[in-house]
Amino acid sequence: MNPTAFSADPSAFPDQAASFALSGPAGKLETITDVAEPAEARRGTAVICHPNPAQGGTMHNKVVTMLERSLRELGLDTVRFNFRGTGESEGHYDEGNGEGGDLAAVVEWVRRVRPGDALWLAGFSFGSYVSIRNAVRLRADALISIAPPAGRWPFDDIELPACPWLVVMGEEDEVVEPQAVFDWIDSLPVQPELVRMPETGHFFHRRLMDLRGAVKHAAHAWLPAKRENGGA
Repeated sequence: MNPTAFSADPSAFPDQAASFALSGPAGKLETITDVAEPAEARRGTAVICHPNPAQGGTMHNKVVTMLERSLRELGLDTVRFNFRGTGESEGHYDEGNGEGGDLAAVVEWVRRVRPGDALWLAGFSFGSYVSIRNAVRLRADALISIAPPAGRWPFDDIELPACPWLVVMGEEDEVVEPQAVFDWIDSLPVQPELVRMPETGHFFHRRLMDLRGAVKHAAHAWLPAKRENGGA
């Protein structure tokens, strides 16, 4: 179903798939929301970050859309958005710095329209770097990181979250060195749950349904309570 278009920031979370522009620190941020089936709906919203826009990453990336589907099937409402300078979002690429401000603006809107919801952050590649880097200050209740680019971006000085955290990594990733990710996780005092997926690379070609299953299996235990009558 094509998202319904809104001309301004919604004052409530849309009750069907919707696209609109949120106000961000560098201008408007192109945004898409979607909602879980009422019978499955939980009191939680997931904000999902896309891969590096300097390398063509957008919120329409196949891994991002599969991650969105997985979380929505678990009962979470979802928010995807394009970082600054991507798609219809205004501004310019800022190497992960300003993009953290973009994420914070989207989270601020979610907290305003869904003040009682658990906040989940998720991301793929560069998007996982941005979401991990900002998880503590944004008080994330859960974190999902697909192919986090340890070894390519500075992870050493990041304040790490204490919330439930899943990392999924393809063992044949050709963009992010898998062993660098495994070594980084081994160095952490409190380690995330790690799913090592064999025989797949960075974009999980032919393994997207397996990725969906891994996310749903791991994250099911963290789900917030169901929404009463499917409402807010």
